Amino acid sequence: MRIESDIILGKVKRLVSDGKADRVFAWKKGNFCYDTEPSLFTDNYVGFTYDDFCAANLCKFMINESKKDGKTLVLIKPCDSKGLALLEKEHRINRERIYALGVPCAGKIDMDKIRENGVKGVIGIEEEKENVSCNGDENLIIKTLYGDKIIPKKSVLYDKCLSCTDKEHVGCDEVFMPELSEDTYDGKKFEGVKKIENMPSDERFSFWRSQLSKCIRCNACRNVCPVCSCVKCIFDNDNSGIASKANSDDFEENLYHIIRAFHVCGRCVDCGECSRVCPEKIPLHLLNRKYIKDIKELYGYEKEPALLTFTKSDAEPSVIYERGEKNV
Repeated sequence: MRIESDIILGKVKRLVSDGKADRVFAWKKGNFCYDTEPSLFTDNYVGFTYDDFCAANLCKFMINESKKDGKTLVLIKPCDSKGLALLEKEHRINRERIYALGVPCAGKIDMDKIRENGVKGVIGIEEEKENVSCNGDENLIIKTLYGDKIIPKKSVLYDKCLSCTDKEHVGCDEVFMPELSEDTYDGKKFEGVKKIENMPSDERFSFWRSQLSKCIRCNACRNVCPVCSCVKCIFDNDNSGIASKANSDDFEENLYHIIRAFHVCGRCVDCGECSRVCPEKIPLHLLNRKYIKDIKELYGYEKEPALLTFTKSDAEPSVIYERGEKNV
């Protein structure tokens, strides 16, 4: 199910004209159909879009937007809404200056996966209306300079979309259009984590060393993460000893992402933006999902940050150690 940009834009314009907001934060078309970017609209809506390529989570931009006078209308997908709710809970945004409009999502397309299928010169994408793939999944018609290509949609969705379980919005001022009922996602959230857990320790260590060694310390993962909202990050503190832009040795190479994952432990909303924006394609979301999985299994915390909460039923260190020997 595709919701046309014009339908969303019409709703946005009505809300603004009704005085619900003074400006709009959404996505804007780039030079190519797949080149969308977060953008603020004030005087006009030139380039406004909402399509299969609008994967970026907009909620972190609301930290600065909510400092402005007036109110900002922001488009929020179901998976993004938890990030906005967390920012409100941690008093990082002034919620009264934000109008959150929930918009439906049937999964977003990863252009890199389209290229991996050998498709080049993409100029547009359409849903195939008449036929579906042999297993009943929706097909996409990829329009290119060299002719049309048909690809199953699931094969080119972001990994975060394939395992997404967030089909309902949380804490939005209004949800536009009914929630999608199609089973677009596989919902196998922890499969990647379990696969790594089942590796022998040496193989698991080699896996993460090979992945983290790709890091170029561009800070894209930190900058996009709605949970990483500290006014002064430890990695920007010259007195911390780890503030260098590039990794100075192998230890720091690992340390950066391990510390960041630990800082968001129990607070990560699992939006998958860290992996999506990584230029080296490091599966950073797997680190965070490992924490999410362990917290659920060992402690069961859902409402309070795990590292800030203690109960008498918390697992003893010996239990954690024994479990770690088997699975971690």
